[in-house]
Amino acid sequence: MVLGVAAVLAVPAAVVLAWQTAGIGLLDAAWAIPVAAICGLAALLFVRGARGRIRWTLERAGGTGRIRLGRILGVAGICVALSASIAVGFYELLLRLEG
Repeated sequence: MVLGVAAVLAVPAAVVLAWQTAGIGLLDAAWAIPVAAICGLAALLFVRGARGRIRWTLERAGGTGRIRLGRILGVAGICVALSASIAVGFYELLLRLEG
C-alpha cells in the first residue's frame, strides 16, 4: 500500500517542488515519471504476493481491504505515470513542430 501511495504522489509532488523552487523547471519534474511507474509496478507485485500469503493462511490474518487498496493505488500510480509521459511527449512534439 505504501508503494501505491508513493506511485500516486510522485508526479504531483515533483510538480509542486518545481513550482516552489526557482532552479527547477516544470519539465525537470519529468524525472518523477519513472519513479511513479516503478513504484506502481512494485505495488502490484507486492499485492500479488500478499494475496497468495493470505490464501495460504486461509484468510484468518485479514488484510483483504489493504490488498484491494494497494491494487487500486498501484494501478492509479501507473495511470498517473502514463498520463504524465503522454503530456511531456506531446509538449516535446509541439516544440519540435514549432521551430
